[in-house]
Amino acid sequence: MREARSLLVINPNSTVAMTDGLRPLVDALHFKDTKHEYFTARSGPKSINDEDDAVESVKHCLPELQSLLDTYDGFLVACYSKHPLVPLLKAEAGVKDGRKPVTGIFEASVSTSLQLIHPDERFGIVSTGKVWEGILSEAVVDFLGTGSEASKRFAGVETTGLNATDLHDAPQEEVRKRMKDAVKRLLRKGRVGAICLGCAGMSGMDEMVREACVEELGEVEGGRVRIVDGVQAGVAWLEGAVRSGF
Repeated sequence: MREARSLLVINPNSTVAMTDGLRPLVDALHFKDTKHEYFTARSGPKSINDEDDAVESVKHCLPELQSLLDTYDGFLVACYSKHPLVPLLKAEAGVKDGRKPVTGIFEASVSTSLQLIHPDERFGIVSTGKVWEGILSEAVVDFLGTGSEASKRFAGVETTGLNATDLHDAPQEEVRKRMKDAVKRLLRKGRVGAICLGCAGMSGMDEMVREACVEELGEVEGGRVRIVDGVQAGVAWLEGAVRSGF
């Protein structure tokens, strides 16, 4: 008999080390009655650095994922982008007929941030390469369906200039400096109540983001900024959706 609940966390790139970095974040949620398993693309881009990489990764993931749809109750696409796997999986008959929730870490972090912040506050995203500033800004506008009004809730995207693999391979002092500089630029846009970690490779980097918040805003105000990890936000939302049967 299959366990009561099971979720599949999907890394659509082919770097196993990135997948391994997600496990402690999921384990920290202590959803012990739910089985969490992980999928890494067997081939394809080692790091998804733009929209073309995201599209390419689908070819390497979707056929195998289609054979797993009956095995799990929910699916999380762990790539911080408007990843095409999210709508493609939602369109699968096995997902629709089974009422199985699917989300991506981008969608989960944006939704969570909006629920956490005060109506007068905004959320922003810290991501990797500069190309993501435009891509993610457009993705937020599309997701919210707000057009030019998005700026009322969305402060924008600031980037580190590093790609996902650099976050772990580059000297850590350089990573810390670039992360903190990006966070401070975002905070200077004003009324930022939540910061999304805009790359699965940033998982676990909350501490350096918090340091930047405190350095920029002071202990009290800097301590109030919410730091939203999309992997944890996504797993938590899926847990609730599966339990409730939405």
